[in-house]
Amino acid sequence: MKKTLVGLLALTLMFSCKNSEEKNENAESENQEVNVYTHRHYESDQELFKQFEEETGITVNVINASADELIQKMRMEGEQSPADVLITVDAGRLERAKSSDLLQAVSSDILEETIPSHLKDADNHWFGLTKRARVIAYAKDRVNESELSTYEDLASDKWNDKLLIRSSGNIYNQSLMASIMVHNGEEEAKEWAEAVVENMARAPKGNDRDQVKAVVAGEGDLAVVNTYYIGKLLNSEDPEEVKAGESIELFFPNQEGRGTHINVSGAGVAKYAPNKENAIKFIEFLISEDAQKIFAHSNFEYPVNEDVAPADLLQEWGEFKEDTLNLSKLGENNKKAVMLFDEAGWK
Repeated sequence: MKKTLVGLLALTLMFSCKNSEEKNENAESENQEVNVYTHRHYESDQELFKQFEEETGITVNVINASADELIQKMRMEGEQSPADVLITVDAGRLERAKSSDLLQAVSSDILEETIPSHLKDADNHWFGLTKRARVIAYAKDRVNESELSTYEDLASDKWNDKLLIRSSGNIYNQSLMASIMVHNGEEEAKEWAEAVVENMARAPKGNDRDQVKAVVAGEGDLAVVNTYYIGKLLNSEDPEEVKAGESIELFFPNQEGRGTHINVSGAGVAKYAPNKENAIKFIEFLISEDAQKIFAHSNFEYPVNEDVAPADLLQEWGEFKEDTLNLSKLGENNKKAVMLFDEAGWK
């Protein structure tokens, strides 16, 4: 009798363990998801999320908001945050998320081998997904390309009352300022900002597209803009925007030196990601050749995957030398850049 009871107990325990394992496996198969907090708002991204779901069976749950709102949301949620992946634009914001202890380091041979070292965090907390170059857009009929050379030259007196650029509150300008500060030192960067303020054709306002429209309207002769905005203008359904895009030319600064300033949109795995493996798979998918082609051709961004060619329009602008400063430096120097802007009177 005693042996029978022991046998039954062992059998019951065996079935119990087996059922528990089956339940865990079923739960894992039913809970295949990745929660994405994203600042990006493009149709190309929605297309990619859908494609990832179809290829992997992993559901993509999306929360859209501004970068600052998403970072604050993750801070407030703490360890209870459902976020698996944070996607935002500009390395400055990505570095802010890292310094706020909202991202975690991850190990991935695919990410390591595919993304150039200057386009990702040295500690693997975030990874570039697409590139944008910050260039000079100028009026064809009022500026000779031979007059253009570097970002530093925008401080020259010859551009007095001719320059259009966004506010100092814009992250793209903050990162450009940080790069100038790293390359040239704080004092020279401050002097540059002061001279640029003197050369402004008007007080900063609007986005990059608005700067181009202001050039076309004759309010200034040249503007500092991100390349993908020009792609958006030229492919707009609004004839006036297309006309604005066609009325300017682009110049890639600092080709004889360090190269043109670039920035990224990028992604990182959240510190408390409940679906870490899915999060890594998701980011790996976004730098695959197929995904990079969609980014490049739908949103006119340069691919970070060097096996993928830029869109035809971007190829028409020609190849250019890019600044290979590690983009982590932009975030690390963001606060100082903002301070120098304030001291220079850049509104």
